[in-house]
Amino acid sequence: MKEYNVAVLGATGAVGREMIKVLEERAFPVKRLLPLASARSAGKTIAFRGEQVAIEEAKETSFEGMDIVLGAVSNAHAQAFAPHILQAGAVFIDNSSAFRLRDDVPLVVPEINPQDIALHHGIIANPNCSTIISMVALSGVARLTPIDTLVACTYQAVSGAGQGGIEELEGQLQAYAQGAPLEHKTFPCQILSNVIPQIGSRLDNGYTTEEMKMQNEGRKILHLPELKVCCTCVRVPVMRSHSISLAFTTRGPGLPLHQRPRPALWPLLPHPARHHRSGSGVRRPHPPRPDPRQRPVHVVLRRPDPQGRGHQRRADRPGLYRLRKPAASPKSVFRQFQAINPRLCGANARFSPAKRRQFTFPSPHSKRTSPPSSQGGSLFFTRNIRFCSDQSPFARN
Repeated sequence: MKEYNVAVLGATGAVGREMIKVLEERAFPVKRLLPLASARSAGKTIAFRGEQVAIEEAKETSFEGMDIVLGAVSNAHAQAFAPHILQAGAVFIDNSSAFRLRDDVPLVVPEINPQDIALHHGIIANPNCSTIISMVALSGVARLTPIDTLVACTYQAVSGAGQGGIEELEGQLQAYAQGAPLEHKTFPCQILSNVIPQIGSRLDNGYTTEEMKMQNEGRKILHLPELKVCCTCVRVPVMRSHSISLAFTTRGPGLPLHQRPRPALWPLLPHPARHHRSGSGVRRPHPPRPDPRQRPVHVVLRRPDPQGRGHQRRADRPGLYRLRKPAASPKSVFRQFQAINPRLCGANARFSPAKRRQFTFPSPHSKRTSPPSSQGGSLFFTRNIRFCSDQSPFARN
């Protein structure tokens, strides 16, 4: 497999560190990693594949011999270094918004329009964070019928403002706990226990720069130049992970509803590497199913309803009534149920003949009236709860 020399421009920021982490987690074929940052970070180290890699100062000559440069810097720095990256013969994959709307720069989300990568001339732009999330969700619908209008509300975490946003929220949490005044620099006002309904600078049309990215970038990614978007962006006091609400209309006829998302429309879903990451490995998206024989036994009590609605099953909360082991007799069922919920059975109640009738449950799949033997078994459903036992301690009156 071919290996690549990769440079990360802005390696000490929140986005740059995440890029290096993903390179390691995805086992990208990196021959040499070159972390680049400002002069004040030069000389520090960053972990990669069990080693400490020295950080170098980003200069015009830092990109010689590099194959790929990942950009995690501001628009001004991206525009300043782009000519030198192209001159060195490297491909510049930029995370800023400096080149997203240029006609000669493809705006790519690999799960939506990977074919656009072939149109690059040395620079590949990465869309806005909220735009990526929204377009991946809408791309399956857009493959079936064009989307006409989109109403989006994004609630963005402080990590979207970079490392400074994370540190500011952490600092305000500490100051609040100590009773000290809350200071703010990254955000226009206090973010702790607050929401800020403006991200980016305000434009003449009443929207902000962040809100217009959803329309402008969405049109380019989905190849829908007439897409109309109404977007509202709010900053919320959460460390990581944005939340987005989307409502849209389509031009074509109604779409069929599917029980499960189809991989052909949403290719992001079945990919195991895009689920929860843990250390240097990737966990499978769904853990293996437990052995049915190891599941706990559930007890269901039937009792008269005081409001005259007949017998009611106490099965509203799964897992509330559990036996430590399969019941061998109606008395043991009653005692274990009494230990779990003394208020319902009575903490000092005795095992009377009425209790014996109440807790003697024949198998629902047989005609026996006596208590089932240890060889019997049953499996049936009540509401949405599954009851399984080798002893069948359940009743159907």
